[in-house]
Amino acid sequence: MTDEQSRLLGPAEVRALAGELGLRPTKRLGQNFVHDPNTVRRIVRAADLTPDDVVLEVGPGLGSLTLALLPAVRAVHAVEIDPVLAARLPMTAAERAPTLADRLTVTTADALHVLATDLAGPVPTAIVANLPYNVGVPVVLHLLSQLPQLRRGLVMVQSEVAERLAAPPGSKAYGVPSAKLAWYASARRAGPVPRAVFWPVPNVDSGLLAFDRRDPPPGDRAEVFRLIDAAFAQRRKSLRSALAGWAGSPAAAEDALRAAGIDPSARAETLGVEAFAGLAAARARSSQGH
Repeated sequence: MTDEQSRLLGPAEVRALAGELGLRPTKRLGQNFVHDPNTVRRIVRAADLTPDDVVLEVGPGLGSLTLALLPAVRAVHAVEIDPVLAARLPMTAAERAPTLADRLTVTTADALHVLATDLAGPVPTAIVANLPYNVGVPVVLHLLSQLPQLRRGLVMVQSEVAERLAAPPGSKAYGVPSAKLAWYASARRAGPVPRAVFWPVPNVDSGLLAFDRRDPPPGDRAEVFRLIDAAFAQRRKSLRSALAGWAGSPAAAEDALRAAGIDPSARAETLGVEAFAGLAAARARSSQGH
């Protein structure tokens, strides 16, 4: 058994830790723990990390992925909402990776509300996480908004969520999550994850989503996101109709769409984030002119 293999958690170690903590994984917190060393090694490889990276891990749970990350990067920030799990994680690192345990910082917090100021030590440059199924999209969008130094990420989410987040304009899965993620980053699917590597076994398929930060289009993000929400709230309608409330009237929506070079009869799923940003800017110019 190599040092690396002895460090990582297998099914027996995961169940032993859970038993020690009296842990029963909850659906409310989206807890499904990875117990397969090959899977966490694959995730770390796919994340394309460098030894200088500082990783933010959300929902580390019992530490399966954490232990695989520690040898690969300069530091790991683990954000865990469950105080029992958060208290045990540094001990697990000290027991199974004693020479690397000082690279780990654990913060007990809800990742949906965590801010840069909540994270002590070096600033995270990458997200690598097995995200709870029920909050995958809002967590990714929140962290990208709050941590501008995050350059890339690899997250495990429900397979259909990965499909939606990576979907390009014009595709069936394209919608609010894909358009908003595109404001921050380019995204792609990075492979499936079998159900059998989790305990308990989930009743949905999982997949990996990779993304790389890019410069956002010009414009006010909050206004562009309001526009995206309005456009997709009635996605079967033409943008002239769907955006009547946002613009003030169907005629005002049509004027803004034409000013932005967009066909008023088009639908929301045909627009990329740059087009939404251009439309928001056209509407702002029109409003200032009145």
